[in-house]
Amino acid sequence: MSQTITPELRAWIVQQAQAGCTPESVLQAMLQAGWQASVALDAMETVLETHLGAVAAQDATARAAAARTVAHAAAGAQAAERAVTGRGVARPYLDLSGSPRAIDLGDRVVTVHVSLRRPRLAVLGNLLSAEECDALIQAAQPRLKRSRTVQTRTGGEELNADRTSDGMFFRRGETPLIQRIEARLSRLVHWPVENGEGLQVLRYGPGAEYKPHYDYFDPNAAGTARICERGGQRVATVVMYLNEPLRGGGTTFPDVGLEVMPQRGHAVFFAYDRPEPATQTLHGGAPVLEGEKWVATKWLREGEFTV
Repeated sequence: MSQTITPELRAWIVQQAQAGCTPESVLQAMLQAGWQASVALDAMETVLETHLGAVAAQDATARAAAARTVAHAAAGAQAAERAVTGRGVARPYLDLSGSPRAIDLGDRVVTVHVSLRRPRLAVLGNLLSAEECDALIQAAQPRLKRSRTVQTRTGGEELNADRTSDGMFFRRGETPLIQRIEARLSRLVHWPVENGEGLQVLRYGPGAEYKPHYDYFDPNAAGTARICERGGQRVATVVMYLNEPLRGGGTTFPDVGLEVMPQRGHAVFFAYDRPEPATQTLHGGAPVLEGEKWVATKWLREGEFTV
């Protein structure tokens, strides 16, 4: 039976927050009362953010505290969901508590341009240097082949008319350059290097595109169990732009009406804690209208990805 977020549920969540209850305990009570996990998570995150935002308007101290609480609410909710139902997985995340303009990763300061709560998405600048972008293109170019997609019916691969790029994969840790980028991404999203697939580099020529799709594996497809033997489900994606086409080639998110335009060194990160359209992570690569587009993609798994 379908469940919806009612005004009564919103009011109850606010009451629990005002009483000092933790996000974990609130979600646990909802799950025990029979609320679907997806509805409970959406309700709790939405209501907590609205409520804490109103509280934060009072003064700067409250505003900072509210930002920290919202940032950690989802992680606590997932922990409660796993404890009560045995379902759900942790996910990579960006620490955006306090609404930072930049994130210092030690070897590079990454700027934050856009952040969305649903989908869990951020547009980042300065993730790669111009020299790193050029080096990835140069190393990938001789190994490019027509891109394939995962064949979820069998667990293999196939050519797909929806994806008209050329691409290749680096082995994880294949070169010092790859090692440096993978370590940086690990620090950025708080996720082990071992849980990442090999870095993929893609070239989209004029007219090439990748029609809207999800990066997670369809849990109802026959081949998904085989695919997930090597690290479990995908839980997040980082798309890094290595150059700038003259026109077109944006990364689109149709569910929220967002298009991220390629800019060299920039990236878009998005996470999906469960393999469901409710994560609103439907996305695609719009056709390149002039010039060509180069991107590097890193897919993150819930467990160690074996090569």
